[in-house]
Amino acid sequence: MKPVDYMVYTFIASNEEVSYSYQMTEPDECEAKCLNDCNCTAYANTDIRDGGSGCVIWNGGLFDIRSYPNGGQDLYVKLAAADLDVKITSHGRIIGSSIAVTIFLLLSIIILSYWKRKQKRSITIQTPSVDQVRSQDLLTDEVVLTSDRYISRENKTDDLELPLMEFEALAMATNRFSVASMLGQGGFGIVYKGMLPDGKEIAVKRLSKMSLQGTDEFKNEGEKMLIYEYLENLSLDSHLFDKIRRSNLSWQKRFDITNGIARGLLYLHQDSRFRIIHRDLKASNVLLDKNMTPKISDFGMARIFGRDETEANTRKVVGTYGYMAPEYAMDGIFSMKSDVFSFGVLLLEIITGKRSKGFYNSNRDHNLLGFVWRYWKEGKGIEIVDPIIMDYSSSALRTHEILRCIQIGLLCVQERAEDRPVMATVMVMLGSETTAIPQPKRPGFCVGRSLFETELSSSTQRDDDLTVNQITLSVIDAR
Repeated sequence: MKPVDYMVYTFIASNEEVSYSYQMTEPDECEAKCLNDCNCTAYANTDIRDGGSGCVIWNGGLFDIRSYPNGGQDLYVKLAAADLDVKITSHGRIIGSSIAVTIFLLLSIIILSYWKRKQKRSITIQTPSVDQVRSQDLLTDEVVLTSDRYISRENKTDDLELPLMEFEALAMATNRFSVASMLGQGGFGIVYKGMLPDGKEIAVKRLSKMSLQGTDEFKNEGEKMLIYEYLENLSLDSHLFDKIRRSNLSWQKRFDITNGIARGLLYLHQDSRFRIIHRDLKASNVLLDKNMTPKISDFGMARIFGRDETEANTRKVVGTYGYMAPEYAMDGIFSMKSDVFSFGVLLLEIITGKRSKGFYNSNRDHNLLGFVWRYWKEGKGIEIVDPIIMDYSSSALRTHEILRCIQIGLLCVQERAEDRPVMATVMVMLGSETTAIPQPKRPGFCVGRSLFETELSSSTQRDDDLTVNQITLSVIDAR
């Protein structure tokens, strides 16, 4: 027997429309009666006589049946087998579609979760910096390592999260961290030279357990073992202060290096996602690739600022004396302007070829800033320039450019932070010959240690050569 079903309508019963009716004793008896009657087109359970429960059966066509939203009785109209198949098929399609969509969504979630987990297992080697390794400092572009292969930077995804590092891959690259692979040792540990499977030379910095610098400083550099691209030209100080290598630094190369450092510092201060204060910019922390392109390194002391922060204060002053701004060295206040001060010192080192730290000359200029300021004030700024530069730069145009850079350097080392330019302004002054540059004032830390202190520390100075003048002040208070 083919399946049947009923469509339910709400109606008002009328005895004239009833084909026949009878009393029933069971609730399902009326439905069974209609099901067994081939002529039955509809039925209804209703009270039709004296308040008793009855069953009303309709045979043939249904006429004058009205549907009411409220009140009335339920009328069960028998459906044809064809109509029943359509209804079942439509209902099945809805259920099937719902199941298919649900399965699709579940599979998508599973695939996405698997993909993200796989990406987390990839290893990204970040390249913020590397600490000074005795003129063997190194820096790198980002690479990705997995346990079984090396992936170039072009193939890595942009949304990799903090990675893990496969120790075995690094051990193989450095010949098990052999002594022959060691490049040098710095404050954070030993740096080893290695080679990736594709032939790319790298350096691996391994944190020393005996390091005097703790993990708090190291966190800024990322992991406890870092991979860096090996840079053939080492650090800037290995060229600038070496009697032989400095001859390769013409003024044009020095000027290009200066611009590169300024662009890097501008990126840290302005263009990066977070404002970064380096706090230890110096010649040994500027690394040079094979094209002598500078890269700022050693972010172990760096501090990250929010966009609304301009300065901070610390009780723990870190960095290198000779490059520190006065407000930072004396009061622990650091900001973008303290990095500008360090850049100014570095620029004057590049121009003069002389170290700021440990500077000494016979004219009792007790630091590099005092030396440069004295000659600049006397109108003899060109005399402080490294003689090697002047051999390359005999034209008047180069001389004007050099003097302009000296003036910029002195502006960057002003004693008051508000008198120093920001790096964006420095970039404009370096790149334009027509931009007006203010006249600098006396730089910070211009005098250095007092003459009295210097002479006391000299082992050759006799006591009778010293003269100490004293003055006594009397203060009279009225009764």
